[in-house]
Amino acid sequence: MRAGFSFALVFGVLCKGLLFSPATIADDKKPMQLEDVFSIEYASDPQITSDLKNVVFVRNYMDIQSDKRRSNLWRVSTDGQVLRPLTTGLHNDRMPRISPDGKRMAFVSNREGSSQIYMYWFDTGTYAPISQLSSSPSNISWSPDGKRLAFTAFVPGKKAPVVSLPGKPKGAKWAEPATLINSTFYRFDGAGYLPEGDKQIFVISADGGVAQQVTSAEYSHDGPLNFSQDGESLYFSANISPETTPQNSELFELKLASGEVEKLTERFGPDSQPIISPNGRWLAYIGYDDKKVIYQNRMLYLYDLKDKRTLVLTGELDRSVSSPKWAGNSKHVYFKYDDMGDTRIARVDMRGRISDVASGAGGLSIGRPYSAGDFDIEGNLLAFTQTNGKQPSEVALVNYRGGKVSKLTQLNQSWTEHRALSDIQEIRYPSSAGELEIQGWVAFPPGFDESKKYPLLLEIHGGPVANYGPRFAAEMQLFAAKGYVVVYINPRGSDSYGEAFANEIHHNYPSQDYDDLMSGVDYLLDKGYIDENRMFVTGGSGGGTLTAWIIGHTDRFRAAVVAKPVINWYSFSLTADAYPFFTQYWFEAMPWETPESYMKRSPISYVGNVKTPTMLLTGEADYRTPMSETEQYYQALKLAGVETAMVRIPGAGHGIAARPSNLMSKVAHILWWFEQYDIVNENQATESAD
Repeated sequence: MRAGFSFALVFGVLCKGLLFSPATIADDKKPMQLEDVFSIEYASDPQITSDLKNVVFVRNYMDIQSDKRRSNLWRVSTDGQVLRPLTTGLHNDRMPRISPDGKRMAFVSNREGSSQIYMYWFDTGTYAPISQLSSSPSNISWSPDGKRLAFTAFVPGKKAPVVSLPGKPKGAKWAEPATLINSTFYRFDGAGYLPEGDKQIFVISADGGVAQQVTSAEYSHDGPLNFSQDGESLYFSANISPETTPQNSELFELKLASGEVEKLTERFGPDSQPIISPNGRWLAYIGYDDKKVIYQNRMLYLYDLKDKRTLVLTGELDRSVSSPKWAGNSKHVYFKYDDMGDTRIARVDMRGRISDVASGAGGLSIGRPYSAGDFDIEGNLLAFTQTNGKQPSEVALVNYRGGKVSKLTQLNQSWTEHRALSDIQEIRYPSSAGELEIQGWVAFPPGFDESKKYPLLLEIHGGPVANYGPRFAAEMQLFAAKGYVVVYINPRGSDSYGEAFANEIHHNYPSQDYDDLMSGVDYLLDKGYIDENRMFVTGGSGGGTLTAWIIGHTDRFRAAVVAKPVINWYSFSLTADAYPFFTQYWFEAMPWETPESYMKRSPISYVGNVKTPTMLLTGEADYRTPMSETEQYYQALKLAGVETAMVRIPGAGHGIAARPSNLMSKVAHILWWFEQYDIVNENQATESAD
């Protein structure tokens, strides 16, 4: 790293605007600022009331004092004219679920410390806790008669210590006892080291009281939970042997009176997300026959509870589907799917005929433009979270029998109307490897003038099986606000383009996805507005891996930031939290059986080629791509004489930008590092010295 710079200068440099300035912006609007991160709000989990007059939703916002995301419940009228809070306060209210008669609403809140189930009464506008649970509830579901709620919650296991140390005097303060671990999955990103125990199913009266635990098997029970029409059974999904078959789950029926559990599906593959039809005849669910490849389309199935047969409804759709919801007449199932970077909501009839209802869903991933969105249906209305490149998710509504989509909320108008946000443009081009058509998007600096030259920032998504799209992303906006032309691309291996496209990287990652990205850079260079001497690259997770791979194969970028990467597939496969999955699905054999296949795809193998100044950035509590991956690359770069630095984010897991200030810090460090190696700044420094 060049002398004379320190990380203490990062925020000062950015706030004083010492980076290159974008072109003049009309109407004196300022580009997005780092501190605008705390102004972002977004809607999630919309629920239409049974009278079709309102949509209840979770309103998420950033609390600048605690540096945390907060959420309350709000309602907006279906004509968009009335917006009112249902709950208030610096808490997290979530998971609103309206009763069958529409008079009450259950939700989860931590407003009294621990997360509990609350009940809201629509006639009086009052709410109160109805549970006293020792662990957080999830998968809340109403019984058809509205008298009970089912939910899942973690129940600790009871294992006696295997050793007992003798001789401890009364009152002595010895070290904490050792922890014995013998589980396959013993730690998980975002949760840390896992306590012994499983998620169990509970039932509680809708009027409150003691929750009754109705399962006790030693495996986790997953939702959504579904009562049978008569209320005597519950349907759920579970993987009874996750340690040996991490992807294999089935559907089950629990008889509440006897506690008897019956397995409904039987195949090798994940069967999940069961939703019972209003007439009680069918379970819609998501699954596939597992072939142990890096990617398979999740399909929509129906299980006939009467005849015990299974139908597949989306077998002809070469896309993954999720979040099934039944129409009230039990004749259609609604679902969402990603298609070429766009999240769509569609419906399918019992003959497998599919029709799209809405597009542009998503907006729940604030930092980077990943797919994530919620929707609900009631009567002839569909409510969903809608996004675009300049707008975090808002509540939108459409009559699926015909009609235009109407946006019901404008949660971010108070700050976006004073900001000149980046315009987003789609690009498509052929890859130099195999002539595959590749799709991407460009975020232009506010006030962009195509007759001028701009620095380029290539930002690469993780996954690697995931997709970017023209969705709001604070990081892209902040990069563009500092004068970069930002390009983000869905190279081969991305989903939303079909199984064949995603499986181009099966047992072959990284590989020609590198060519897809470089072809995108060349495509923009041909446009004439990119300065070839001012190009930079960054990415996180799988994108961090690809960034490290890129600088091991080309010197065309001035600087790179490698965020939370896999550097060595051998060490990663033996230290990551989900190691049984990675070793079974991403490689053809165990690492000690074919070490050459692991090392061939490891960026660490090419560190001797690296000339690009490289900064690494990872959360210290990351168990998905552990800090040891970052540290070995940092030390290798040091040994190789490459200019490098390492940024460690205290307390952060793989979701490195989960806290607002961490998102700001991530962007600030990336911009600062690139500024050190921008030829414009180097020339200015030379002229000043002369």
